[in-house]
Amino acid sequence: MTQQESERRARVLAEFHRELEIRQRSYRGRALSMFPHICARCGREFSGKRMRELTVHHKDMNHDNNPPDGSNWELLCLYCHDDQHGVASQKAVGDRPMPVSGRDPAPIANPFERLGDLLGKKQEPSDSKT
Repeated sequence: MTQQESERRARVLAEFHRELEIRQRSYRGRALSMFPHICARCGREFSGKRMRELTVHHKDMNHDNNPPDGSNWELLCLYCHDDQHGVASQKAVGDRPMPVSGRDPAPIANPFERLGDLLGKKQEPSDSKT
C-alpha cells in the first residue's frame, strides 16, 4: 500500500468514525432528553457518572431507524441491553430464548438430584483386619 493510499484510507476511516459518533450522540442525546433516566426493563434509576451505563436500545434492532418521536427507542442499562441482544440473537437462530428477569427460569438438570440417596447409603465396614 502506498503512502497516498494509506493517507486516503486514514481520512476515510476518520470521517466514518466522526459521522458515526455524531449520529450516535444525537439519538442518544434526544433519547435522554425524551425519556426518564430509568432502565425500561429493570427499573434502575441513573444520574451523574452512572448515566453512561444507560444505553439506547433500538426496538427493531435497526440502528439507522431513529424517528424524531423516539418510538423505536427505549433506555436500557448495560446489563439489560446485553441480555436483550442475547435474546434477539437466539431467536434469530431459532433457539429457545434465554429467560428474562421476572420470568420463570429455563429448566435445567439438577446435579444434586440424587445426592441424598448416595449419602444415605452407608458403606459396609471391611471384614479384613490386618
